Amino acid sequence: MENPVSVTIERVDEKVRLLGSARGLPPVTADYSPPLGDGQGYTGLELLLLSLAACSATAVLPLLRRMRKTVAGLKVNASGVRRTEHPTSFERIDIEFVLASPDADASDLGKAVALAEGSICPVWAMLKGSVEIVPALRVVRG
Repeated sequence: MENPVSVTIERVDEKVRLLGSARGLPPVTADYSPPLGDGQGYTGLELLLLSLAACSATAVLPLLRRMRKTVAGLKVNASGVRRTEHPTSFERIDIEFVLASPDADASDLGKAVALAEGSICPVWAMLKGSVEIVPALRVVRG
């Protein structure tokens, strides 16, 4: 079954600043640090981390709701450790899920994250074969 996803990215200055968009939504600015760029946008690796965090969050939220857990808030923090040799891709990504809930516990969050990683989040599925992804879980009452 074909289900295409497409984006457009276009250079907007004399260096490497770019505007990217999809589906007519507001554009996202991508750039690189000086001297190649001016640091006026997200780097490609930051966008990758944002994509992983967003994909996993959009999987975890409905899973928790299906478990009939109250979600007062969800925050996902992701950080990557880069290789020292080129290409300086990530060798490890730490991803922390912080759930605010009056009735969920760490095991509930753990089940939702495991399902997201195992069969729902396509970004995680694409990355896990080439980079170690280490989840951390925290539940706060709220």
